[in-house]
Amino acid sequence: MSVKPDWLRVKAPQWERVGNVKEILRDLALNTVCEEASCPNIGECFHNGTATFLIMGPACTRACPYCDIDFEKKPQALDPTEPIRLAEAVRRMRLNHVVITSVNRDDLPDGGANQFRRCIQEVRAASPGTTIEVLIPDLCGNWQALEVILQAEPEVLNHNTETVPRLYRRVRPQGNYERSLELLRRSRQLAPGLYTKSGIMLGLGETDEEIQQVLQDLRAVECDILTLGQYMQPTPKHLPVVNWVTPEQFTAWQQLGESWGFLQIVASPLTRSSYHAEQVRALMERYPRVNSRNPQTVV
Repeated sequence: MSVKPDWLRVKAPQWERVGNVKEILRDLALNTVCEEASCPNIGECFHNGTATFLIMGPACTRACPYCDIDFEKKPQALDPTEPIRLAEAVRRMRLNHVVITSVNRDDLPDGGANQFRRCIQEVRAASPGTTIEVLIPDLCGNWQALEVILQAEPEVLNHNTETVPRLYRRVRPQGNYERSLELLRRSRQLAPGLYTKSGIMLGLGETDEEIQQVLQDLRAVECDILTLGQYMQPTPKHLPVVNWVTPEQFTAWQQLGESWGFLQIVASPLTRSSYHAEQVRALMERYPRVNSRNPQTVV
C-alpha cells in the first residue's frame, strides 16, 4: 500500500497535557482502549478529559487480524473490584459521558455480561448524572446475557459491525455478520428507550455497493448512530490497508446515511468507535426517548 496520506497524519500526543488522566488510570489500575488499541485520537481525547474504559482485559480471547489488542486463550479471572475502581475514575474525571467496552471473553459463560452490569451500576451510584455507553462484543449470540446488560439500562448500546459481510472470514473470522445485526435488533426490541450504535472500518477492499448494503442493513434493525473510519494497519503482522478513503468520501457516506434515517453519523478518516461519543448527550436532547429511569425522557 502507498504511503499514508497527509490527512491521516496526527501530531504526537502532548503527554504533559494528558498526564492527569493517565495518573488517574494508573492509580486505579484501569485499562483504556485508547492505549491498548493504539488509537490515533488519544491526545485529543485525554486532553479533553475523556476515555473509553476497557474492562475484563487487557487480553482478548479472539485474534482478529485487524486489532492491536493482545490475544490470550486463557485470560485472567475477572476482578470483582474493577467496577468499583472504574466508577471512582468516572467520579474523579467528572465525566458527563463514559464509554465502557471490553475485550471478547468467550471463556466466560455470559461473555462478561454481569461485569458490564456491575460497572453500569457502580457508575450510576458514584456519578448519577453521567450518561453511559457500552460497546459490547457479540456474546457468542447469548441473548440472555444481552438482557442482563440491557436491564442495567445504559443510555447507548454500541456493537460494531466492523466490515462488510464478504470480508468477515478474513477480517473477523470468529464473528458473524447476521449475529451482529441480530444483537442490535434485539437490543432495540428489548429496550425501546435505548440508542443503538455501530461502527465499520473502511479501506479493507470493500466496494461502495457493499458499504451501502451494510448501511441499509443497520437501518433495517433501527440502528441510530454509526461511526465510519479509516482502517490503519497497527503492525506489519496485521491486515494491510487496501485503499485510503478520502475525507470527501467520508462526508458523502455521512450525508447518505443521515438521509436514510440515522440520527447521527460520525465519519472521517480518524473516526473510531468512541470518537466524540459525548455528542450523544446533545442527540438525546434532540431525539428524546422514554425509559424507566425517567418516565418522560432519557435525558
